[in-house]
Amino acid sequence: LAAPALAGMGGSPVEDLGAARDRLVQEVEADVRQTSTYLGTDRLDPAVIRALRTVPRERFVPDALRGLAYANRPLPIGLGQTISQPYIVAIMSHLIAIKPGDRVYELGTGSGYQAAVLAEMGAEVYSVEIVPELARGAAAVLTDLGYSKVHVRAGDGYLGWPEAAPFDAAPAMPTETSVIVTAAGPEIPRPLVDQLQPGGRLVMPLGGAVETQQLVVVTKQADGSMHTRNVLPVRFVPITGEA
Repeated sequence: LAAPALAGMGGSPVEDLGAARDRLVQEVEADVRQTSTYLGTDRLDPAVIRALRTVPRERFVPDALRGLAYANRPLPIGLGQTISQPYIVAIMSHLIAIKPGDRVYELGTGSGYQAAVLAEMGAEVYSVEIVPELARGAAAVLTDLGYSKVHVRAGDGYLGWPEAAPFDAAPAMPTETSVIVTAAGPEIPRPLVDQLQPGGRLVMPLGGAVETQQLVVVTKQADGSMHTRNVLPVRFVPITGEA
């Protein structure tokens, strides 16, 4: 895939950014249609599409890779971590099914791109990143871009954000809760289940580092039990930390 021209690199014009984002959206939509059997749909929530067109992905990748910012592929962001493929970010954002005013917990801030997409969809995001350098970098970029409703801190994301739980909107805005995990684990973190209200959804990749991982959507039932739906095979970096 040829890298789109981006502003500030080789004198590329600013207007190329809009064309690059449009091209990325078209590629993501094509991938969704090709995987519709897995996803159960052939189109994304319009709020996801709007977010992909709005969030400046070039701000969330290393300077040396900004020419690849709108390629539909994962990219290294240093310290052994990656920014996920836009298609994966898009389908996880779609599957979590949030609406404006929802509060979302994210395990694994990484570069901050997924959190920015969720914020553009109207969510208030609480995100934890275990690598302090990445947490600081993501927080700085998100603040600079004006994402005041994204809260980032360094720590072990497996433990959740207990003082902010449960993750819901204001009482005047009934909503379902949401948790998104951007690293793979062999099981669903129990603290995150405990911090999820009945009716809430958790989206994460399940599987070990050498196993075939499955992106799953987990719904917490009224009795506290969990209903799990496998969506499609994926490959993510593993969850790290004491747990």
